[in-house]
Amino acid sequence: MSRVASIDKYDLEGYTLDKVQADDLQNLIEVCQEHIQDVDVEAITKAFKLCYLSHKETSRASGEPYYYHPVEVAKIVASEINIDDVSVIASLLHDTVEDTDVNLDDIRYWFGEEVAVIIDGVTKITGVFKSRDSKQAEAFMKLLLTMAEDIRVVLIKFADRLHNMRTIQHLKREKQVKIASETMDLYAPLAHRFGLFRIKNELEDLCFKAIDPTSYKFVARKLREKKEDREEFINEFMEPIKKELGRMQFKFEIKGRPKHIFSIYRKMQRQQKPFEEIYDLFAIRIILEDPHTKEDCWRVYSIITDWYTPIPERFRDFISVPKNNGYQSLHTTVITNRGRKVEVQIRTRRMDDIAEKGLAAHWKYKEGAQQGSDTLDKFVNWVRDVLDNPRPDAATDFVKDFQLNLYKDEIYVFTPNGELKTLPRNATPIDFAFEIHSEIGERAMAAKVNGKMVPLRQTLHNGDQVEIITSNKINLNPDWIDDVVTHKAKSRIRQFIKQKQRKVAEEGREIWDKRAKKGSIEISEQELNKFAKRFNYESTQELFFDIGSGVFEVNDLFMAVKKYKSTGRFEDNEGEDAESKQVTEGEIQDKYLSEARSYGDGKSLYINGELSNIKYSYANCCNPIPGDDVIGFISRTGDIKIHRAMCNNAQHLLKTEAERIVDVSWAKNLDTKFLGAIKVIGGDRVGMINDITDVLSKSLETNMKSINVNSDSGMFEGIITLYVDDIDHLERIMKRLEKIEGVKNVLRYE
Repeated sequence: MSRVASIDKYDLEGYTLDKVQADDLQNLIEVCQEHIQDVDVEAITKAFKLCYLSHKETSRASGEPYYYHPVEVAKIVASEINIDDVSVIASLLHDTVEDTDVNLDDIRYWFGEEVAVIIDGVTKITGVFKSRDSKQAEAFMKLLLTMAEDIRVVLIKFADRLHNMRTIQHLKREKQVKIASETMDLYAPLAHRFGLFRIKNELEDLCFKAIDPTSYKFVARKLREKKEDREEFINEFMEPIKKELGRMQFKFEIKGRPKHIFSIYRKMQRQQKPFEEIYDLFAIRIILEDPHTKEDCWRVYSIITDWYTPIPERFRDFISVPKNNGYQSLHTTVITNRGRKVEVQIRTRRMDDIAEKGLAAHWKYKEGAQQGSDTLDKFVNWVRDVLDNPRPDAATDFVKDFQLNLYKDEIYVFTPNGELKTLPRNATPIDFAFEIHSEIGERAMAAKVNGKMVPLRQTLHNGDQVEIITSNKINLNPDWIDDVVTHKAKSRIRQFIKQKQRKVAEEGREIWDKRAKKGSIEISEQELNKFAKRFNYESTQELFFDIGSGVFEVNDLFMAVKKYKSTGRFEDNEGEDAESKQVTEGEIQDKYLSEARSYGDGKSLYINGELSNIKYSYANCCNPIPGDDVIGFISRTGDIKIHRAMCNNAQHLLKTEAERIVDVSWAKNLDTKFLGAIKVIGGDRVGMINDITDVLSKSLETNMKSINVNSDSGMFEGIITLYVDDIDHLERIMKRLEKIEGVKNVLRYE
């Protein structure tokens, strides 16, 4: 019935576009014709009309008409992923079934089954990512199956999320951080697993910009400042290589690709180095045009190493051993005659297309290239492997385990027969055993790595040859759960632990039943559940587990039940009070949330020492100071803990308890001091510490809390904690210390 009603409502044949809409449509068609083949202009026009008509009553947070969004998503699908016109049509209509009165029957009637299946898949994905409670477990599994059946579903969802991230500045800060955290946590790693490196990099940068705009702007500014020097160096570096490639009649393109902003920032944090000391800020990419082959890539590598000295440990051959997502390239890092390190990537045009667009490119090449088909088959098998393994009871566990399969850093190890296996970095022989077969993992008792006996918990490395020694019976150890990193291993061990817990709980219930029968006590399951709550257990299952394992005395439960049966009430009404207290705490929590989000200007929680009734404190893990990008988390007790936005603990809280986030902004003219820390690196000399303390105490009138100094091989490194007013004060201190004789670098200490 709804299909007929929709057809009557939307006269797609008779509707005439106005000039603005016609220009938008023409622009989309031109993008499609430039980037994809066999464009069905008539079908795209009809889809555009339905997109506009079904969304014309709604607007985005920016105030723009809503139809702009699906049109931009369609452009991304056409120009940046380059699949087909069916995907463009589905992109234009991807929100209709969820947000308008158009349904799947309407889509089938107008555009056919293929478009309807894709839109249905995109709608399911949206539902999954909006909620991760237990009701979503099956939907998440359906999502994976849909991805395996038609990869275009998830490619459209990537385009949808990419455009949302590009326009995220129109949302409230609180919502920006939540969406950016989810994108960084799930979409970016999944894009990496699909080989969509360009999209993955842009998503990470946009997330970084939303979560910590100050640090983002700092790195972006530094990159801009170095742009001319970088381009000059690339031209100088490549000049002799270009001449030699030209002499050998290679057809090629050279790109000097700067690393994306978030990867540079992450490296600065990980290595605790300033921007100036990160040497691989960019990579030089040499792309060989058709009909050059992988053998030609090795010839180019030989030319480069004739001119520049390679660093052996920085060489990676992803042509002979491609990554799981099909990525192929030769990577080498060389040193110039000035001592500068440069990363060089060598690949063919087809390899570059796959490197940028990943499985999307394989999908495009599938008809005519067996390799593309093989890679798609690997992906389908990967998805089905996730689904075929034991399912955790909770959807949150399933999502967590699924994320384990989205690892970015891989190692390559071999079976005794020389078969290659890909595992995430930090994998152990236990992970390897489960990768071979679940039964091998369950019966593993020892391992040989490169012919030597090693502990099952030892970390594996690239190139290791691994042999698993098994027993005749199941040898699973629950303690392995903290040593494994793959989905297969964690899922099976978790299932094993729960099986053991259920068995112990059953034994505990038997102990209780015998005690209750002996004491002539009868009690309902509902009443038992109240006693479990009274003794601070979430369920009777947990109570019986502790009874079965000897942690909780069954007689304590018996005496409490006996007293209840004789008096008709819980002792001192503790059971009812406990339940009442829980409700009260929940009400108090809601009150704090409401007050925190409405205080001040109605959008931000100001930190000014007069924060109504809400208590707050600064997290010791990251020591935020005024000027930092910060977020607040409301604790169970109602006070607020303030973290720097990119703090590891804050990122974890964003993933696990996003509902407790509250937007925080600094008040002006705070009359208090904050604890900051800096690292000073330089040449060791007599009087260095005196000069530093003089500058801090006399020139800058800054009080120090502590200074820790290490000196080795003529180099000095000091970590200074001091009291500052704000981030500007800290930066002035750092700039002034850089002027001291012998000081090489000063950076904020994390």
